[in-house]
Amino acid sequence: MIEYHDTEWGMPVHDDRKLFEFLILEGAQAGLSWQTILNKRENYRKAFDGFNIAKVARYGDKDTKRLLGNSGIVRNRLKIAATIQNAKAILEVQKEFGSFDAYIWQFVGNKPVQNKFKSLAEISPTTKESDAMSKDLLKRGFKFVGSTICYAFMEAVGMTNDHTTDCFRYNIARSKTLTNN
Repeated sequence: MIEYHDTEWGMPVHDDRKLFEFLILEGAQAGLSWQTILNKRENYRKAFDGFNIAKVARYGDKDTKRLLGNSGIVRNRLKIAATIQNAKAILEVQKEFGSFDAYIWQFVGNKPVQNKFKSLAEISPTTKESDAMSKDLLKRGFKFVGSTICYAFMEAVGMTNDHTTDCFRYNIARSKTLTNN
């Protein structure tokens, strides 16, 4: 968890495959701890062909059966079906917007929200942006994308800088924002 926080969490992500990975992992976390999902992350990458969106979108019954038998991931039929459905939905978004990145980042005006929280207690589990994202994703056929999941996704991929102001990563995330956008 510390290494994930110190090297990855909250840094802006603009790669469709990586965004897909985070969306799926955040959905897989529903009802579980992030530590559980983080421990299974490499297994997820192997099980879902490195989160190759086009490949996952073509998964059928045989793949679902294979995934349900894979003890390295969360073997929940609804979450596995959601992963396949979300890959299909991303392909549609890519057709419309050119990339999933272009679509998903519009919810924060194409630049990270720079919060200035002094403590974790100040951070809300949802925002108006995550509400809007969730509503639009659901309308487009995405699954496991409630507002709380969307906000956790937004934090993970750097759409919002929720490092507390006393965290050494706060200014790093802020500077990544300034240089990447």
